[in-house]
Amino acid sequence: MAEYTFREIEKKWQAYWQENSTFEAKVNPDKPKFYSLDMFPYPSGAGLHVGHPLGYIASDIVSRFKALKGFNVLHPMGYDSFGLPAEQYAIQTGQHPAITTEQNIARYTEQLKNIGFAFDWSKEVRTSNPDYYKWTQWIFMQLFNSYFDNDADKALSIDSLISRFEKEGNAKVNAACDDETPIFSASEWNAFSDREKQEMLLKYRLTFLAETTVNWCAALGTVLSNDEVKDGFSERGGHPVERKKMMQWSMRITAYADRLLQGLEKIDWSEPIKEMQRNWIGKSIGAEVIFQVKDSNETIKVFTTRVDTIYGVTYLALAPESDLAASLITEDQRETAEAYIEVAKNRSERERMSDVKTISGAFTGSYAINPFNGEEIQIWVADYVLAGYGTGAVMAVPAHDERDYNFAKHFGLEIRQVIEGSMEEGSFPGKGGLIINSGFISNLYMKDAMTKAIEFLEEKGIGKGKIQYRMRDAIFTRQRYWGEPLPVYFKDGLPYLIEEKDLPLVLPEVDKYLPTEDGEPPLARASDWNYKTAEGEFPLERSTMPGWAGSSWYFFRYTDPKNETEFADKAKTDYWGAVDLYIGGSEHATGHLLYSRFWTKFLYDIGAVSIDEPFQKMINQGMIQGRSNFVYRVKGSNQFVSYGLKDQYDTFAMHVDVNIVYNDQLNLEKFKAWRPDLADAEFILEDGKYICGSEVEKMSKSKYNVVNPDDIIEKYGADTLRLYEMFLGPLEQFKPWNTNGIDGVFKFLRKLWNLYHAASGEFQVSDAEPSKEEYKALHKAIKKMEEDMANFSFNTSVSSFMICVNELTALKCNKRAILEPLAVLVSPYAPHISEELWSLLGHTGSITETTFPKFEESYLVESAFEYPVMINGKMRAKLNLDLSLSKEDIEKAALADEIVQKWLEGKAPKKMIVVPGKIINVVI
Repeated sequence: MAEYTFREIEKKWQAYWQENSTFEAKVNPDKPKFYSLDMFPYPSGAGLHVGHPLGYIASDIVSRFKALKGFNVLHPMGYDSFGLPAEQYAIQTGQHPAITTEQNIARYTEQLKNIGFAFDWSKEVRTSNPDYYKWTQWIFMQLFNSYFDNDADKALSIDSLISRFEKEGNAKVNAACDDETPIFSASEWNAFSDREKQEMLLKYRLTFLAETTVNWCAALGTVLSNDEVKDGFSERGGHPVERKKMMQWSMRITAYADRLLQGLEKIDWSEPIKEMQRNWIGKSIGAEVIFQVKDSNETIKVFTTRVDTIYGVTYLALAPESDLAASLITEDQRETAEAYIEVAKNRSERERMSDVKTISGAFTGSYAINPFNGEEIQIWVADYVLAGYGTGAVMAVPAHDERDYNFAKHFGLEIRQVIEGSMEEGSFPGKGGLIINSGFISNLYMKDAMTKAIEFLEEKGIGKGKIQYRMRDAIFTRQRYWGEPLPVYFKDGLPYLIEEKDLPLVLPEVDKYLPTEDGEPPLARASDWNYKTAEGEFPLERSTMPGWAGSSWYFFRYTDPKNETEFADKAKTDYWGAVDLYIGGSEHATGHLLYSRFWTKFLYDIGAVSIDEPFQKMINQGMIQGRSNFVYRVKGSNQFVSYGLKDQYDTFAMHVDVNIVYNDQLNLEKFKAWRPDLADAEFILEDGKYICGSEVEKMSKSKYNVVNPDDIIEKYGADTLRLYEMFLGPLEQFKPWNTNGIDGVFKFLRKLWNLYHAASGEFQVSDAEPSKEEYKALHKAIKKMEEDMANFSFNTSVSSFMICVNELTALKCNKRAILEPLAVLVSPYAPHISEELWSLLGHTGSITETTFPKFEESYLVESAFEYPVMINGKMRAKLNLDLSLSKEDIEKAALADEIVQKWLEGKAPKKMIVVPGKIINVVI
C-alpha cells in the first residue's frame, strides 16, 4: 500500500502557492469575475479553534470551483484589527495594542495558511494600519461634507445646500435634518455669523455632533454599543453600565432607511436575516400628536401608528431617560418617581424590550390634555418606553395594546374600549375594526378614521401625519485609544475638518491607555494632540471611531489595497463590483450589515463606486459546537469511575480536556499529567478502559472542549480537516464537533491516494479505455458536485466522493481518463492531495489552472435492466436484458430461461404480461 505522506505534501504545495502567487487576482475583462469574501475576522490572542474555519472552508471551495469553471476569482483575507480586547490587554500590561495585534495577526495568518486557503494574501488589509484608516478618515470627511436630499433621494454636497440657503433659505429644502431645525430665510442665513452657520449646518450633515443618550461604562472608560451590554453590565469584564447623555458624533443612517429597506428586495439573502434588518429599521406609518401639559407651557410629542384609537388614551408614558419626565415630577411624587427613574434608565434598551413580564412605572403627578376631547390624563414614567424610538413618549390605549393593558391592570388605570369587539381575553389590536366611543371618528373603519384624525391634527396645528423608523442614527465615537482618530479639530467649540493633505491623522503615543483622571478619553493624554492652521493651533477630537468604521468598506479596499491616492481605483471596483458570495455568522445580521450597506449607498451617491449593495449573495454558517467530555470523581477522593459504573458510586461530573480523550476513551497517563492534583489519580475501569461521558456545549476554554485546528492538521492533515468540517452537516446548521468520525475521512483520503498507486506503493496509472461502470461512477460524482455547488450543499458532495472512490476501488480502476478528472473534482475540497496527484499525473503548474470536468449524461443512461420475473405473482427469477428489446423479444428471452422452464414443466403459459423496463409476469 502506498504511503500518504500528507505533512510533506501539504507543506510542499502551500510553499508552491506562495512562491508562485497562485491565487493573486488581477483585473481581466476577458473573464467573468467572481468575488468571494469571508466576514472580516478580529484576530484574538487565542487563535483559531476548529469552529472558526467553517465558513472560510466553504468560501474556499466555491472560489476554487469557480476558478475551475473559468471565472476570475478574487478571494482576499484581512483583519479587523482595531478593538477593545487589544486595548484592555494594553491597559493591563502597558504593552502597546499594536504589538499585541501584530502578534495575534501573525498567529492567525500562520493557522489560515496551514489550512490551505486560496486567499490572495497580496491584498491583505488591516484596519489599524494608517495606510488603511487614512481612507476610513477620508470617508468620514465626505460624510461630514454631505447632506441627504429627500427629493433627490441621495446624498449631495453640503456646498450645494449652502448655495440654496444663500438664495432661498431652508423653507423649501426637503432634507434629512434634526427635528428641531428652525425655518429661516435667505436674508436671515446671510446675516448669520460664521458660528451660527456652522451650528445650522451640523443639523444637516450626514455625520454630526449631538447630545445623545449612550451606554457609559465607567470601569472601561468608554461608551458601549447595545450589543456590548447585557443586563446592565458590560459583556467584557462584567462592569456596571449606566445610561447617560454625552456629546457624541453620530451618522445619519436614518436618512437611508427607505433605501436600506428597498435594497433588501434585490439581494439574495436568507429571509430571516432580511426580516431582522426590516425589524431593526422598523418603518412605521402614523401620526405625530402634540399633548399639552396641564397648567404648563410644556408639550409632549407622541408618535403613534394608531391615531384612530386616540379617544381610548387613558394615560401617557414617558421613557425614564426623558428630560421632560424629570421636570414633570410633582413634589408629592418626587421621592418615588426619582428613585424609579434612577434604576429604570440604567437598564439597557435591549433588556427592556425583551423583558415583557416585569411591569414597573411611576406616576409623575402631572397631567396632559387629550387634544381631541379635552380630557385630563395622567403622565407616567415607564421603562417599556424607549427614548431611542419615536419621541420617547407613548399615548397608552390599554384596551387595544397588550403592554398598555398589562400596565393599566397592574396600576389600576382606566381601560376604555374604542374598537368594536370582545375584550373577554384582554386587549385586542382591532385592526380594521369599527371605531366606537370616539366622537367625530365613531362608526368609521380604521383606515378612514386615521385619515380623518390626521386631517384634524393638521388643521388644528396639533400634529401631522408622519413616517417613523425604529432605527436611530448610529453613534460614531468611542472614548478609547485603539481606534481610528477622527480627522476633526475644534475652534471655539465647533468642529472643523483637517485638510485632506494631512491624512492619515495617526494615533499619537500616550503614557497610559486609560481615560484621564478627569474622565477625558485616552487621547487627551497625548502631549501635542492639536492641529496647526494659519489661524493658530486647535485641539483635535479626543474620541476615536467605533469598531464598525473600518469594517464598513473593507470589501472595496481589497480590490486595490496599495492605492495611495484614492480609497480604490474606480475601474477596479467597477470590475469586481458587488461581493458575489459573502459568508459569515448571523450575529452580524443588523449592525455590520446595515452599516456596510449604508456606507456603500453613500459612496454610490458621491460617485466613488458603481454599486449600491455590497453583498449580492450571503450565507450565514452555523456554529460548530464543542463536544465536552466528563470524568466522574468519587466525592472526597482522587478516584475516578468510568461512565458505565458511575451510578454505583457517589460521584460528581468534571470537565476533562477533550484533547486527551479519543473515541470517548480517556488517556490515563495524559490525564495524570494534565494537572498536578491529578498525578496520583486512581481509576475504576470497565473492560480495562476508562470511558468518558459527553455533552454538546458551546466551545469554551472553561469547558476544556476547544479543539485547535493545528492539532488536527498535525495528526490527520489539512485536507482531512477541510473535508471533515464540510462532512459534519449542512453549512447553515449548528453541529457538534466530534473527533470520533474524523478517522473515516482520513481513510477516504488514503483510499483516494491508493487508487493512483500499485499495491507495491509506486505511482501507477493506465492509459487504457475505462469501462462503462468506471465512467458511470465518475460522472455520477461530477453531476452531484455541480448540483451541490449550485445549492451550497457541501456535505453531500463529500459523501458522493466517498461513494465514487469506493466504486472505483471495487472496480480496481487505475485509468487516467477517470483518475485525472477525479483529482480535479476533489481539488476544491482537498487541494493539497489533488495538487500532488495532478503533478504525479505529469502536469506542470497548479491544478487550479485546469478546467472542471464536463458532465456527460450518456454515461448515466442505462442500456440494460434487471427484470424481476414473477410466476403466478411470486418472483422466481431475474433476467438482465437490453432495454432496446421489443416486448416479443423479452417474452422469448423469458421463456428460454432455465428457471422459467422449470416452473412451466414443458407447458405453455396461460398468459404473459411484459412491461418494458419494469416487469415480466408469467401465469401458468
